[in-house]
Amino acid sequence: MKRFLISAALASCFILPVYADDALKTAIASPHRSVDNVTRDKARHPYETLTFFGIKPTMTVVELSPGGGWYTEILAPYLRNKGTLIAAGGDPESSSEYSRNGAAKFRQKLDATPDVYDKVKVGIFEPGNKYKFAEPNSVDMVLTFRNFHNWVSGDEEKIKPALKQVYDSLKPGGVFGVVDHRLPADKAVNPSSGYLHEAYVIGLAEKAGFKLAGKSEVNANPKDTADHKNGVWALPPSFANKDEDRAKYAAIGESDRMTLKFVKPSAKK
Repeated sequence: MKRFLISAALASCFILPVYADDALKTAIASPHRSVDNVTRDKARHPYETLTFFGIKPTMTVVELSPGGGWYTEILAPYLRNKGTLIAAGGDPESSSEYSRNGAAKFRQKLDATPDVYDKVKVGIFEPGNKYKFAEPNSVDMVLTFRNFHNWVSGDEEKIKPALKQVYDSLKPGGVFGVVDHRLPADKAVNPSSGYLHEAYVIGLAEKAGFKLAGKSEVNANPKDTADHKNGVWALPPSFANKDEDRAKYAAIGESDRMTLKFVKPSAKK
């Protein structure tokens, strides 16, 4: 059984959520989700991951860089009636064609199913370029899934203002949840591999003012050695090497991932 881990220093003041969230289970089981996305539930563990972060249906939640909307498919119906979802991704008017196209495709996804996505607010989060997604001290939780490596790739400096925007948007006591591909501590970093050292991510978040509240091994995969040709994209679902060693990569499965919960400290009295 996979366990939630927490530092001893925080054990006396932090209680991991253990309640059963039927609304979250309902959102995950919703028929609007794509078949391909549902197939990946066994590798991405959405219920366990979101429960670890402490999500509640009454929260205002920001999803950073939602991509094709894998987690949006779950978060939108879960937060639709009592909470608020802000999906912050590329700028529709960006100078980057990639960002413009991504924003347009995401908008099309939302517009195609208004009974699920009609209340989703759309913001902008382009590290190193533009941020417009929430007022300071206004959100309960900020989540990002498998994006951190993109933000630090090539230019680590762009992550500092990005993390400041995240920190400022959260209410005191608010949660910043991060999932990303994990590089073993004894392996050298290859910036193009998609893997990061867990300690490195923690260090950047702490420099931005966050406190580490806990870790979870729910998205761990001990079969992943993180030394593949074409990096993490050699693994499913990308299979970047096509038929080359495909069976080997399929047997490994999706990447080994860190799952980190950070908290914005409450103001001192």
